Amino acid sequence: MNLSNHSNRICTLFQIRYPLIQAGMAGGSTTPALVAAVSEAGGLGTLGAGYMTPEQISAAVREIRSRTDRPFAVNLFILPEPGQGPHEQEQRQKADEAWRLLAPLREKTGTREERPPAVWSESYREQLAVLLEERVPVFSSTFDVPDAATLAECARLGIRTIGTATTVREAAALEEAGVDAIVAQGSEAGGHRGTFPGEYDGEPPLIGTMALVPQIADLVRVPVIAAGGIMDGRGIAAALALGADAVQLGTAFLACAESGAHAVHKEAVLAARDESTVLTRAVSGKHARGIRTALLDELRPLDSRLPSYPAQNALTQGIRRSAAKAGNPAYMAMWAGQAASLARRSGAAQIIEELVRETGEVLNRMSGQKL
Repeated sequence: MNLSNHSNRICTLFQIRYPLIQAGMAGGSTTPALVAAVSEAGGLGTLGAGYMTPEQISAAVREIRSRTDRPFAVNLFILPEPGQGPHEQEQRQKADEAWRLLAPLREKTGTREERPPAVWSESYREQLAVLLEERVPVFSSTFDVPDAATLAECARLGIRTIGTATTVREAAALEEAGVDAIVAQGSEAGGHRGTFPGEYDGEPPLIGTMALVPQIADLVRVPVIAAGGIMDGRGIAAALALGADAVQLGTAFLACAESGAHAVHKEAVLAARDESTVLTRAVSGKHARGIRTALLDELRPLDSRLPSYPAQNALTQGIRRSAAKAGNPAYMAMWAGQAASLARRSGAAQIIEELVRETGEVLNRMSGQKL
């Protein structure tokens, strides 16, 4: 069996050779070089633009296009406009307290910030305007459902759309809204997952990829993209067997040559084991999976006193940047999925080639097996 299959719905929808999508990891990991390399190799590269200014997004999109004429995606976080989030006043008060609580960490890392950030996130609307103006091939979103006007404008411009779901309920909302494809993102995934705001009290839903994918595939009619803990051909074959049309891999590309992840982060991913990652809310105000560090441990006791995302994320950003500049892994947030130990150092194109070969071998082996 061959993974290259143009009758595959995702391959047809996005005009790609293989149903392999590189996840849009925000924070600098998904460089234009990485995005273009994945797309050139037959997958769908994705620029993680959630933390980028509109100007940075525009420049990155143009650089990607200078490197490849193949389709690619840009991922954005759907967030309230700065200063317009729910419970804004309460979050401001919590942010003021958190700023004081974080003073020892700023001192430890040599972070020279005299006052907390005035703005907690980029404007989603301004970021989106760049994607529409540039007519990027694919708009990928997470954290919520794109509104009807946005999806209608994308359709008018010929921009394909991907939404992210961590539950069946979220997948149903995305399909009803009209996205072209849905990522079924299991709890094994690294970094922030796409869980919608305001729907869950306390801990987020932690449905694993193997349980989530078939339930979403049974519910929706649009193509399903499996994500979370998938690192090699075995995981890809399993996802396809569960009903997915494609897979999305993030941590699998974190340590590759074109990744913009810090060198210390890359080494930590390569050295990780199955028990290396933990879920934490304390770093950013939203649950995320990363390699356990002193930063995570020291913030954990403060969790209940910290604001939610994106306020807390903005408050710890200077600390994490200072640690990264000093090459100090103890106070960096090194996001990674549960199967990080299967990451590879090689170039992105080689990873795609190896994934295709491995998947073919697994599918061929399985085709001759009987229960």
